[in-house]
Amino acid sequence: KQILVLGLDGAGKTSVLHSLATNHVKHSMAPTEGFSAICINTEESKMEFLEIGGSESLRPYWKMYLPKVLLLIYVVDSADHARLPVAKQLLHQLIQNNSTLPVVVLANKQDLEGAYCITDIHDALALSDIGDKRKMFLIGTHMAEDGSEISSSMKDAKELIAQLALEMQ
Repeated sequence: KQILVLGLDGAGKTSVLHSLATNHVKHSMAPTEGFSAICINTEESKMEFLEIGGSESLRPYWKMYLPKVLLLIYVVDSADHARLPVAKQLLHQLIQNNSTLPVVVLANKQDLEGAYCITDIHDALALSDIGDKRKMFLIGTHMAEDGSEISSSMKDAKELIAQLALEMQ
């Protein structure tokens, strides 16, 4: 069972995954062409992450992998206001037929000027419409300078993801 990492192109999925894996920041400038898999070991577990690129040509593949995963991590760019409606629509389409899949939304790029705060992201993605049956979390994240240690919010996200993965296995 894997953990699926999705979001629009440019949201920061690859950078987030690298940070979770190494505890250090490395900004990825190249978009993921297709798929990227990464394994992260913690003291309690071994987690397999599958990232699928967010370009329009790759989005049809997203749904195919949902039935096989423990958890969905959905990364949004908090400063990309214009594309939040698209991110919302895709998220709601993805999870409408799976009422129990836990979702962790990472409101990434919180450090950028003009980035929406967590409550604005919550509203923009209409997360309150998603229902009470599923475990759902929203965490604000950002990537500091290349090579530096990951932020406390990324550490919190990693702990939460590890905990959810353990519970769902």
